Amino acid sequence: MEHDLYDIRNVKNLMTTFGLSFRKEFGQNFLTDKEIVCAIADMCASTSDQTILEIGPGIGTLTQELARRYKSVYAIEIDKGLIPLLRYTLEDFKNAHVIQQDVLKADLMALWEQEMGRDRVSVCANLPYYITTPILLKLLKSEVPFESVTVMVQKEVADRLCAPVGGKDSGAVTAYFAYYGRAEIMLDVPSDSFVPAPKVDSCVIRLHLYEKKPVVPTDEDLFFKTIRVIFEQRRKTIQNALILGFPELDKPAVAEILERAGIDPLFRGEKLDLPGFARLSDKIGPYLEKA
Repeated sequence: MEHDLYDIRNVKNLMTTFGLSFRKEFGQNFLTDKEIVCAIADMCASTSDQTILEIGPGIGTLTQELARRYKSVYAIEIDKGLIPLLRYTLEDFKNAHVIQQDVLKADLMALWEQEMGRDRVSVCANLPYYITTPILLKLLKSEVPFESVTVMVQKEVADRLCAPVGGKDSGAVTAYFAYYGRAEIMLDVPSDSFVPAPKVDSCVIRLHLYEKKPVVPTDEDLFFKTIRVIFEQRRKTIQNALILGFPELDKPAVAEILERAGIDPLFRGEKLDLPGFARLSDKIGPYLEKA
């Protein structure tokens, strides 16, 4: 027997039956607009033979639609209390597998190799607003060869992710994700599509992953740190931002680094493009080794 998870009264009754409440600490806002849920499920993968990794299945509304469309679904849920409810709402979907775990602590490569059998896999998720960036970075740094990443995020985050690097709307997160792929807004999702309704609207974005990254920094960790340092002091000149962000480097060293990178010390680092960040981090590396 399939369970109607689009009826708000039914959702609330199920939560009551299982002794559950909506938990703010896990960013729980359950999507109940069928048209939007189906649209998200349709766009998650290009072919039906794919496996889907879903993060934060909630009560299983999107999970059901994914299971109808694709070979298998592995849904990672942090909230132990939701597991019995998920097993109930997904009982008719034998290709849906629920994993109780914190995705930020999960070994995604081991999951892909051992549970998914190295299948072609795409990500589909309604991400909690408060940990959107850490989860996305965890996915991209996992080295699992995802075919695509389709996620719902707060509209403000979506706008930043999809902005051009170095543009007025860009931030550290813009540069992080531009390194891995091209972000595109696919669908707007109003707040009244959820129970309970959040205070902000959302967007579904697709990250088109690059087979070959646009830049190849010598030290990837230093590349990411350089981006973070620049945007933590985005209103300062690039010279002052680097002096504050890399205390092991003195002013003359920073001046030499910028000269070798071909960057004006009075330039605002927030306007750097992705090759500029890679070039800068490559010049910083040798100085840190000597510090």
